[in-house]
Amino acid sequence: MGHPCYNAIVTKAPRIAVLSFPGNNCEVESLRAVKQAGMEAVFFKWNDSKEKLKDIDGYFVPGGFSYEDRGRSGMVAARDPLLAFLHDENERGKVIIGNCNGAQILVESGLIPLDQGLRMSLARNAIGEEAVGFINEWVWITPTCKRDRCATSDWEGTTGGERSRTMHLPIAHGEGRFTTKDKDVWEEFKKNDQVAFSYCNAEGKVSDDPVTTPNGSEFAIAGICNPCGNVVALMPHPERTPNGAPYFASMKRWIQRRKGISASPPNPLSVPTQHQPERGSAAWNIPVRPPRETEIFIGTIITNNEERTVEQAAHRSVPSLKLTQLKYVAPKNAKSEELLSRLSFFNPNKETAVVRQGGSFYRWNSDEKKLQKTDVSPLSGATALLRRDEPDTWGAALGQGSETGVCYICRGVSEQELLKREVLEVFANPHASTLERLTP
Repeated sequence: MGHPCYNAIVTKAPRIAVLSFPGNNCEVESLRAVKQAGMEAVFFKWNDSKEKLKDIDGYFVPGGFSYEDRGRSGMVAARDPLLAFLHDENERGKVIIGNCNGAQILVESGLIPLDQGLRMSLARNAIGEEAVGFINEWVWITPTCKRDRCATSDWEGTTGGERSRTMHLPIAHGEGRFTTKDKDVWEEFKKNDQVAFSYCNAEGKVSDDPVTTPNGSEFAIAGICNPCGNVVALMPHPERTPNGAPYFASMKRWIQRRKGISASPPNPLSVPTQHQPERGSAAWNIPVRPPRETEIFIGTIITNNEERTVEQAAHRSVPSLKLTQLKYVAPKNAKSEELLSRLSFFNPNKETAVVRQGGSFYRWNSDEKKLQKTDVSPLSGATALLRRDEPDTWGAALGQGSETGVCYICRGVSEQELLKREVLEVFANPHASTLERLTP
C-alpha cells in the first residue's frame, strides 16, 4: 500500500458534518440534501466541541455569508481554528466539500487547490473590466474531469447507467470568479485533471461567454478539486434543488469506497496549537505608492464592524495590532468637493472624510460643504496599506483613471511583524488584489 489512496468497500451510511459559521444561511437545505442521499447529517457549529466529530466520515461547508463577508468572502472563517482541524482531516483522506461560501472558505484556507498555501482567489464577479455585481440566477454545469476523479464527479444517469452530462443549478454570489496569478497552478490543474466542473449550456458545451459563465470565472471554471480528489470547491448550489441529487450520491459512493485514506492518519481529534498551513511560498513585496493629486479617505462615525472583524482575524498572527479601516478614492478628474457633496458617494450622517491635496490634509465640513485645513493626518504614526481589487470596477465608475480601494492603518505592531505574508493575506488575496504602502 505505497500509494496514499486505496479502496476498501464500506456499506454503512456515511456520517457527514454540515459545518456552520456565523452568517451561513444554507444549513437547512444542506442537511436535507445529505439525508436524501442516504447519509447521516450532523449539524456542527464552528464553536462546538470537536468530540462531536470523532466518528465523522466527511464534511460539508455550506453557502451563505460567513462573518458577513467582512474583509472578503470566506477570509475570516478560513482562519478559524476549525480549518486547522480540517487540514488534519484532509491528511486522513476525509471528504471535504464546500459550496459557494464554503468554496470561498476552502480556497482562502489553502485546503484547495493544492492542499496548502493561498494559490487562488474567488474574486468579485467581473467580465473584463466591468463589474457584474451579485448574481442570482440558474446556470448549467458539467463535470470536466474523469468520472471517478473527485468525490462529487461520479454522476450516474437515470437510464442505462449512463452518466448525466449536465446539471441545472442556481448560483447566488458576488465573489465567484476563479482566478490566480500563479501560472504553475494552471499547469498543475491540467496535469492533475483538477478542473472538476465547468459552466456550459444545456447541451453540455463549455464556454466562457458571459451568457454561460456570468461571473467571468477563468476557463469557465465552476468547481475544482484538490490533487487527491477528496476536497471539492463548487460555486453553484446543488443542495438547493432536486437536480443536485447526483452530486450528493457521488459523495456517498466515494466515501463508501474509502477513496483517499492516508496510510498513517494522525489522531483525528488533535488540533495542534501551533498549526498554521503554509499561506504562501513566495515573498510578497509591498511597493510604496506615491501620493496622487487628490486622495480621499472616508471613515465611519459609528463602529466599523468590518474593521473590528478584520482586526480579530489578524490577531491570530499579530495580537497587538490596532486597526483603522478607511475607504480610499483617488479621483482623476472629479473634484473632491463635488464627490463629497453627493449622498450616493458620501453619507455625512455616518461618515467622515479627510482629503489630501498637494501634500496637505483637509477635513470635509459637510455642513458648509467645504474643505478645512488640518494638521492631523490619518496616516501619521502608522503603517498604512492600500488594497486595490483587480479590476478596479468602482474606480472605473468614477471616471477613467480614478482609483479606489481599502486603506488599512496599522498601529501597535512592528513592520517586521506586519509585513509577514500570513498577515498581509488577511488584508488582501494577492491573486485578486494588490497591496501598496501609503506615505504619511
